[in-house]
Amino acid sequence: MAHHIVAIEAVHCPIPSFNLPSPHTIDIYNWTYESELADRVKDATIIITTTIKLPAHVLDPKVTPKLRLIAIMASGTDCFDKAVAKARGITVCNCPGTNVDSVSEHVIGLYFTTRRKVVHLHNISATVPEDSTRDTEWKTKGSLRGHLRMPDGKAPLLCSDETMGIIGYGALGKRIEVLARALGMKVLVAERRGVAPRAGRVSFEDALRTSTVLVLCAPRSPETMNLISTEELRMMSPLAVLINVARGGIVDEQALLDALVQGEIYGAALDVFLNEPIGRGDSPLLCPEANSLNLVLSPHMAWYAEKTLQNLQDSVKHVVERWCDGETVNQLEF
Repeated sequence: MAHHIVAIEAVHCPIPSFNLPSPHTIDIYNWTYESELADRVKDATIIITTTIKLPAHVLDPKVTPKLRLIAIMASGTDCFDKAVAKARGITVCNCPGTNVDSVSEHVIGLYFTTRRKVVHLHNISATVPEDSTRDTEWKTKGSLRGHLRMPDGKAPLLCSDETMGIIGYGALGKRIEVLARALGMKVLVAERRGVAPRAGRVSFEDALRTSTVLVLCAPRSPETMNLISTEELRMMSPLAVLINVARGGIVDEQALLDALVQGEIYGAALDVFLNEPIGRGDSPLLCPEANSLNLVLSPHMAWYAEKTLQNLQDSVKHVVERWCDGETVNQLEF
């Protein structure tokens, strides 16, 4: 069978060349807006996407009658309508484990940046007031240590003082655990909410109450949407740092803003957001009030590393070529 491959989102990573047993064609688009999607994929037998969603109306057989394979060039699995794909028998495969090293290292970077208030300290130490008669706050006061004090008035915790709670214990969670323990942290692995903890794990609620660093690396699903919201944030220690490198929507962004304003937690760092890419009006975390908070935002770049790019190309090439040859690898069950 001759295949027509349509890659709708090459902005993140180059699309590899495919060695297929039958003649094939390929269209590669750097980015595809929702208004362009149906027309671009109408003749596709294979669609390659990363974060751009394939909703029910696009997966309708009237729109994509030839579609047989969706290859997600990422580890995430939430960018397509599962019910329609299942009803049509469309195979969906992803590229698991390709970004584990880069994302886990980004977590550690976000931890230090937030615990040590690096962005805040940069801003106040490098800013000269508009009133030209005054100098920087560091120059006039001699020390900025007050900005680093914890809510209890004490100096910041060291890694050996931290307890990291991990929510989501797949390959990424396991790698984060290794790095955290190497830094001297105690690590707690949280059980899924509402499930009695297995050996070696603690309950979801205990992880919230006990952790001074809480890392989210669970997949987004109906069960994890707004998993961390007002009630959960109030359970957490006022010394706690929250880090989300999973998916947007797992943290209720308005609830997080409110918790930071009210001092319910010490700080937060997010690499993912409910609406991406975020711009003016897309997230409460971009409001002017957030500028004074211990809040670090990175634009969904935790995955980005040269090794990750090569892993993604190798993985999606393997997925497509093997499937065209009659063997399915990395297939999602849904």
